[in-house]
Amino acid sequence: MPGSERTFGMETSTFLFMDEVTGMAPAQGWARRYFKAFCKGFFVAVPVAVTFLDRVACVARVEGASMQPSLNPGGSQSSDVVLLNHWKVRNFEVQRGDIVSLVSPKNPGQKIIKRVIALEGDIIKTMGHKNRYVKVPRGHIWVEGDHHGHSFDSNSFGPVSLGLLHAHATHILWPPGRWQRLQSVLPPERLPVQSEDQ
Repeated sequence: MPGSERTFGMETSTFLFMDEVTGMAPAQGWARRYFKAFCKGFFVAVPVAVTFLDRVACVARVEGASMQPSLNPGGSQSSDVVLLNHWKVRNFEVQRGDIVSLVSPKNPGQKIIKRVIALEGDIIKTMGHKNRYVKVPRGHIWVEGDHHGHSFDSNSFGPVSLGLLHAHATHILWPPGRWQRLQSVLPPERLPVQSEDQ
């Protein structure tokens, strides 16, 4: 009988009696303390985790063939899982050759992954765009998939606002045999005709 009270003279005391069979105190107090600690930890951990995933980094599975052979070289048999670094693009600082995740200009509910080909001020020779040459406006970038002809990219929708940048893809995490750092390389045939650096 847990929590029984006994009176000794003028003083009243509460005793927690041990279970006569197991010799242990009842678990009610322990379960309540555990539940409270769990709730406190949960309500601290969830906002911290959400903030981390939103502001620092997260992982994502890449679908489709637009970035072959850099990503998903096996086609539909396997999908690469990449690390997306949000922190690296917080100031919209990207370089030519970076692989980035961005909000699709045609479907805001979808994220796409492409390679940065040109930065603001660069003049790029397009591949199938309505204009043969495009000067990338201020506050925009030109992105393309590595698998030309199988990519819905700037050749279809034009320069992309830096405000649509989501993250910089830095590593392939899965499958284990493909674990590697993603290189920021620009194919020689896709160099800008004129860059703002020149």
